[in-house]
Amino acid sequence: MAWLIPGSGDAARAGEDSPERVQSQGQQPDEQLDDQPAELPIGRRVAYWRERRRMSQQVFADRLGRSKSWVEKVERGVRRLDRFTVVNEIADVLQVDVQLLLGRAPHRTDSALVDQVEVEEIRSALERYESIGAFLAGGPEPAPVDQLRVAVGEAWRAFHCARYGELSRKLPRLLRDVQTLDAARPDTAAAHLLSQVYQLMSALLRKVGEHELCWVAADRSIAAAYRSGDRLLAGAGAYRVGAAMLALGRVRPALEVSIMVANRLVAGPEPEGPAQVAVQGMLLLNGALAAARLGDGVTARDLLGGAARTAAELGHDADLYGTWFGPVNVELHRVSAAVELGDGRMAVAIHERLDRQAFAAMPPERRAHHHLEVARAYLRIGDAGRAGEMLLLADLEAPAEVRARPVAHEVLSDILRRARGTLPAPITDLAETLDVSV
Repeated sequence: MAWLIPGSGDAARAGEDSPERVQSQGQQPDEQLDDQPAELPIGRRVAYWRERRRMSQQVFADRLGRSKSWVEKVERGVRRLDRFTVVNEIADVLQVDVQLLLGRAPHRTDSALVDQVEVEEIRSALERYESIGAFLAGGPEPAPVDQLRVAVGEAWRAFHCARYGELSRKLPRLLRDVQTLDAARPDTAAAHLLSQVYQLMSALLRKVGEHELCWVAADRSIAAAYRSGDRLLAGAGAYRVGAAMLALGRVRPALEVSIMVANRLVAGPEPEGPAQVAVQGMLLLNGALAAARLGDGVTARDLLGGAARTAAELGHDADLYGTWFGPVNVELHRVSAAVELGDGRMAVAIHERLDRQAFAAMPPERRAHHHLEVARAYLRIGDAGRAGEMLLLADLEAPAEVRARPVAHEVLSDILRRARGTLPAPITDLAETLDVSV
């Protein structure tokens, strides 16, 4: 069966297969200060943010116009910071709100976030083109390919567990390392890893609302996938491109590329097994969301039905090419499509009939994202109370999915605006943490 793009003659379908499987079960805590007491001395907070900014004590001291010895004493608590002007100067150098230094210790939900400094580091990594210089004139000895393959696998796990802060701090260096490998030995293995890193960057940047950069990274992932010779990796890259276009509001091109690539996968050589099913299925799901955003419920339901039949071939959700595609993910996308079509009641009904055991086996990123979508559904039907419950559930499962995503802030603002009577304390606490008001 082929899926037609409304207003065009193109058709679409696909299947799937698998090389790079990434297990992303279970949520692991972010890396820093999880076991620290709730109230840290101010010197410890300064050290935390300095290290997060990847500044040495000497560089930090130079930017402050102080000595390295002064910084060491502050961080050890030997020297007190009792003048606000000095604390404010430190906050400026570290590019953090002064209240983070004065009032609240960094903890897991702080370290899980992606701030603008880290986005700019990713942007800089995309702008450097170091691999071209290394290709033309030689470069440093690359890390072993097996070591980088492990690092890329760990990065995928961080994404699926919604450890976005950790991932944002690792990706620039990981990109440089893989580019160095690709320049030193431009073979299919290096190109495969490079495409995956670009896809990871695209996925993360879409989460934090950096949609133009998201598209750039996705587009580059396809070029690297071509060189890898892996058609399914190229299909996964096309899924990332379609998702970026959808985030940019380029809805019809997102629909067209999703369906076109799904068709081409099916029309290719011999079927390539479960991974082809997964890549095809994600393309169909992205096409369904695009159709729903266009208000085309018929096409959205047709594509969702095709994805469901494709998922039945797998029988369960699996992480193939970074997709987590399967029957449960199809149902999660049914909820999102219903929300896009304005049918909040249908979205809630689909949510309530989910297989709870199978849903619980999904990675934290998927579960928290789904609860955000259900919160949007409840807002569609005017139930701000239940929307708040879903938002808090998402925050419990994967804090960064709520704290780092602009759409979650919009949902919270809408809940505050629509709520009647006294708001539950957890909602007001979350609003204060995220600095969201009516």
